[in-house]
Amino acid sequence: MQEETLWVGTSSHVSKLGTYLLCLLFCWLIVPIFIAIWTAFELRSIRYQLTTERLQITAGIFSKRTEQIELYRVKDLTLEYPFIYRIFSKGNILFYTSDHTLQNFSLEAISNADGVMDVVREHVELCRERKRVREVDIESL
Repeated sequence: MQEETLWVGTSSHVSKLGTYLLCLLFCWLIVPIFIAIWTAFELRSIRYQLTTERLQITAGIFSKRTEQIELYRVKDLTLEYPFIYRIFSKGNILFYTSDHTLQNFSLEAISNADGVMDVVREHVELCRERKRVREVDIESL
């Protein structure tokens, strides 16, 4: 089966609203203006791409780094709508995985978070079924 892109997105500037407000408050010092600009560039450099097989997170302004998580490794998902994000119709999706390098991470301040989470959940199950992978938790005593 050919891998297809299901969703591509970025984090909203709402996630850095506190930083922007502090920079605005102290803009008379000049340095916070550059901090706000750098924060905006940093945030815009983060790109999420969900495919039928994996989730890729690419970040970096000058040097790029791409993290990949195979969907069959996703153990659990949590959807959060912090108050400020709700005002702007944004949400967070928290991923809990069995991957050793990227165990817990989140897609922060994304639009249509509940729709994206449904797509992720559906394709996690399809990917597990296709690869015949089962999740087994063993608790130590």
